[in-house]
Amino acid sequence: MEQTKRRNGSFIAFEYKEVIADIAQASFLMDGYANFGWEIDENVMPDTTERYSAGKGKHQHKKIVIRMKRDRRILNKMELTRLQRNFEACVAEIGNLEKEKTSRPSVTALTVGILGTAFMAGSTFAVTAQPPRILLCIILAIPGFLGWILPYFLYKAGVRKQTEKMMPLIEEKYDEIYEICEKGNKLLN
Repeated sequence: MEQTKRRNGSFIAFEYKEVIADIAQASFLMDGYANFGWEIDENVMPDTTERYSAGKGKHQHKKIVIRMKRDRRILNKMELTRLQRNFEACVAEIGNLEKEKTSRPSVTALTVGILGTAFMAGSTFAVTAQPPRILLCIILAIPGFLGWILPYFLYKAGVRKQTEKMMPLIEEKYDEIYEICEKGNKLLN
């Protein structure tokens, strides 16, 4: 999208960019993009869109659309664009690392929960068999109940462990982003 504008008698052509981001990340992204020549488009109000889980009406994610513009004839545009792509890749990697904090513990907890359910099903079949196998029912019910109780604790411990493992990587990516932004800012000045 392109628009032209006159300021103080000189012609300026703008290019535009829209970024959809979590509200918590919006300020960080606005500051980052400013280092590549982008400025918030004051002609448009920020648009907040919310997503709700189906049927429940509970709030899940709050997103914002950031609308920016920059001069099409900006100096060092190719290098700024390359740095901006690196910036966007680092932001995406941080998002993936944040998701990885909970993904592996979730899989572990779900697996243990499903195994617990399988043991509980075996216990149920043992008690409903003819003749009922009470001892087998009790033996299968114990790991079944453990499989239903342990996932919560496994998840919490797994998230804590993954967070400790991922935080240095996330901090490293933030440092890389700050270096990229600093290079972009130097090219603007």
